Amino acid sequence: MATIKQIASEAGVSPATVSRVLNNDLSLSVSEETRSRIFSIAEQLQYKPARLKRMKQDQLLSTIKVGLVMWSTLEDEHSDPYFGAIRRGIETRCEELGIGIDKVIRGVLKSEATPLSELDGLIVVGSVDEQEIHRLYPRKDRVIFVNHDQTPDDCDSVQLNFGQAMKEVLRHLYELGHTEIGFIGGSSNPDLHGEEGQHEDPRTRLFAELQQKRGIYNPELMVLADWSSNGGYEVMLRMLDEGHRPTACFVASDPMAVGALRALHERGLRVPEDMAIVGFDDIEVSAFLTPPLTTVRVHTELMGRTAVQLLLERVEGREIASHITINTKLIVRESSGTSR
Repeated sequence: MATIKQIASEAGVSPATVSRVLNNDLSLSVSEETRSRIFSIAEQLQYKPARLKRMKQDQLLSTIKVGLVMWSTLEDEHSDPYFGAIRRGIETRCEELGIGIDKVIRGVLKSEATPLSELDGLIVVGSVDEQEIHRLYPRKDRVIFVNHDQTPDDCDSVQLNFGQAMKEVLRHLYELGHTEIGFIGGSSNPDLHGEEGQHEDPRTRLFAELQQKRGIYNPELMVLADWSSNGGYEVMLRMLDEGHRPTACFVASDPMAVGALRALHERGLRVPEDMAIVGFDDIEVSAFLTPPLTTVRVHTELMGRTAVQLLLERVEGREIASHITINTKLIVRESSGTSR
């Protein structure tokens, strides 16, 4: 594609002169002969100004129709902001680009009978059944999976680096001297998400694998609850009532950790002296808890924005599937304590 420098070289003038002529700068003192020569050379070289290319791209973006499939319900987002933050990232980036989100589907897909073939692409957030997705929208090259642990190789995906996160959490607790480490993970409500939404969370699997590798795995210290503060509260009480009191506990979401902390306070247990707690998400309130919560910082809005970019690349013709992994960061605060 021709550039301003090429036109300048052909016309025997400076690039600045070419730029001002092509932008119809009437304050420029240049002969009509030179002006005509520049326009003629630009036409011969099929030069297209950046603003024209931007106009054409903006026109393309305004015609793109996107569908959004959310594993999470509004109730889920109210109790745990994780998926809501991903959704906001998608919506914000679409709004910036002028892309329209034409359809939003939540929860169980089997009740959705209308094919989605009129859409230019689909962004799927969470562990939605991929067979149901492809039943409604057969174009695999236009489906972007976000936070989906079973993404087909020929579809684009955006994932958190759960492996990195769990290794950092457990390394931190090992270095503090902990060997009896509990796990409170999340499970979905089949009434809201259907049986197809019942996928094992990667953190559950990774925690068990890493503990087994170290030779200190204890399944009695692993419990699951719904992704809410109440869920974390109830299972921590149950764990204590059953006589299981690890010296440290990883909780798979900050809202669940809030509930777990309350249960420990009610039973008169000190954090971190009696039990260290590590959460996941780094929601805003985490730094203001008593004690401030050690947690894993995740870039959920970036995940959503990245998904929109991947879809745009597909619409523009990219053929090879792309799999993006977003790293996390352990934020150490007072709830995990010091070496034992």
